[in-house]
Parts: sequence; structure tokens; C-alpha cells
Amino acid sequence: MKQLVLVGGGHAHVHVLAALATAPFADTLVTLVSPYSRQIYSGMLPGWIAGYYAIEECALALDALARRAGIRFVQTSCVGLDFDARQVRCANGETIPFDHVSIDTGLAANLAELAGATEHGLPIRPIEGFVAAWPGLLEKARQEEFKLAIVGDGAAAIELAFAIQTRFAAEGLNHARLMIVGGNRKPLAGFPFLLRHKVMKLLAAHGIAHQGRQRAVALLSDHVQLEDGSRLAADATLIATGAAAPAWLAASGLATDEAGFIRVNPMLQSLSHPFVFAAGDVVAYADSRPKSGVFAVRAGPPLTNNLRAICQGQALTPWQPQQRALYLLGTGDEHALAAWGGFSTGGAWVWRWKDRIDRRFIAQFGA
Repeated sequence: MKQLVLVGGGHAHVHVLAALATAPFADTLVTLVSPYSRQIYSGMLPGWIAGYYAIEECALALDALARRAGIRFVQTSCVGLDFDARQVRCANGETIPFDHVSIDTGLAANLAELAGATEHGLPIRPIEGFVAAWPGLLEKARQEEFKLAIVGDGAAAIELAFAIQTRFAAEGLNHARLMIVGGNRKPLAGFPFLLRHKVMKLLAAHGIAHQGRQRAVALLSDHVQLEDGSRLAADATLIATGAAAPAWLAASGLATDEAGFIRVNPMLQSLSHPFVFAAGDVVAYADSRPKSGVFAVRAGPPLTNNLRAICQGQALTPWQPQQRALYLLGTGDEHALAAWGGFSTGGAWVWRWKDRIDRRFIAQFGA
């Protein structure tokens, strides 16, 4: 009997679990390794912050999905792969043998270039850590003259800012001040110009300050230090900068790009170890793709098919990720923006569209 280990409970692996529940892989013992018993869907996290969802509405129960699939679930983190022994090494000290392994762990917080981040910052990843800390941060915001900084000016930071400002308004915390700190002149570098222009206008309308052109280099207990030496007062700082690949990927000997993401072929196999598969944000495709949940979700079916095929000695099928992805960006107050290529639009109807898509994803894989 072959042994397949799924490392991580990301979007693509959720699809694998659903497929296993319908049609198990023949003569294959499957194990899922994940540090959490649930996966919180990142696309709905801003809605939870804003108060639109309960956290249970944003989560997929990995333990229940594993039971339904008839596979073993080990709640711990992977810390490395031993290719000589063909074992997954776990944080709880356990080693799990494998013939094939699939990796879909998601990203780690990138704190290396921000001094004081561990001591004085709250990273958005891992999401479970942020979810646990959010109630305390909201309570802290009730104090007078509260200033909250968000380091980062990408899509995650922008959605976070709008969601928090919406929650502050709903809680009557009109004294709380929110500021985005980024190194770009305008947020959302790489997005269409019109979308970026709309976001700047919406930030101003919501009273969210944007400190651009100066990258944050250090966090202290009461301020953010910028690269020119100036300081911005902050009672708390959230970190929503570009995330990093887990360090153990490259340390295990997998072929990675310069940032540590796993290089794969069109069959989603590691270029260095063909018995290793990977999908989602930990992957570096041959033609560059942004880190987006869209690509992770779309990778689910081809990953499932190829894992089934390799476990059963059949031919693998190449997959070509789409060139473009639809981006839906929540802007608070039950409004959202949509971007496709150079086109963008927005309004309450976009939020309702986004809400339907997100709820449908959760309902599709709910155990």
C-alpha cells in the first residue's frame, strides 16, 4: 500500500479532501498534517473583522473533512522533509513515512526585514494567531487617542484597513486613527491605475491616512520608524507586508526560487523531487504569478487528478494556470471593488457578488 502525506490544509488540499470523500485513492493510505483543526478562509477574514460574519462562517473544519475522507489527521506543523528516509518530520516529534507528499501550507509572515516585528508587531499570518489577538486589539482601541498602523500597502493591507475602519465606526470608536505605511507612492502597486485611484479616494473618504514613499524599517512599542529616520506614533502595529515561504522548504533540499518558493512543472511536481507535489502560495510557477487564493483554488482539481494518477501508476496531466485573476477587494461598509486586467468597477453590488462567491466556497467544502 502506498502512503501519501498532505502537508497543510490550504485551498487546493481542501479540494483533495473532498475528492477523497467521494472516491478514495486505491491502495493508498493518506495522512493530513496541519497545525490547526480548521482553515480560516482568508477571503472572508476582512468581513469577519468588519463584523459581517461569525468566525465559524469563515472556516472549514479540516478534522471533519479528514474524517469524511476516511484519512488520518495529525494536528501539528511540518518542520522538514527527510528524503533519504522518505519521512515528513513534524513539530510534535513524529515522523510520517511517505511514498508521495503534497505541500499546500500557505505562507509565513515575512518579518526578517522589519526590526522589532516579533516584539512589537502583530502579523496577519498565521491567521489563527491574528484571530486570537484581534479581540484584545479592539479592546485596546477603546482607549483615548488610539493610533493603529498597518505596515504594507498591498491588497491584504488595504482590505484590512477598510474592514478595521468599518468596525471602529460600528463600535463608536471615532477617536481611533488608522494609518497605512508603505514604500510606494500609492497603494496596490501592480494593480490597474483606475483601481488605485479609486482606492486612494476611498481611503481619504474613510479617514484612513496613507504614509507612502517611505518603507518601515523598525517597530517600537509606541512608533514605527521609517527608512529616512522619521517616526510615526502608533499604539499598535499590524504587519501585512509580502509574506514569505516557510524556511523548511529550501532547507529540506527542494528546488526553490530565490525567495524560497517551490519550483514545479506543469504537473505540479517538484523540479528536484518528482514524488513531491505542491500547490497554492508556496509554489513558484515557471511563468510568474501573483500570490492569490484564486490560483490556489483553481489548482485543486489538477492536483487531485495527478495525485490520484501517481498513486495508481497512471500518466500525469499538465495544468496551465490562467494568466489573469479576478480580484475582488472589500472596501468596508458592504462595498467592494472588482479588477480584471485593466478594467475595474465597484459598489455595493460587487460586495454582494463577492459575498456570494465566498459563501459558496465555504458551503462547497463544508463538512
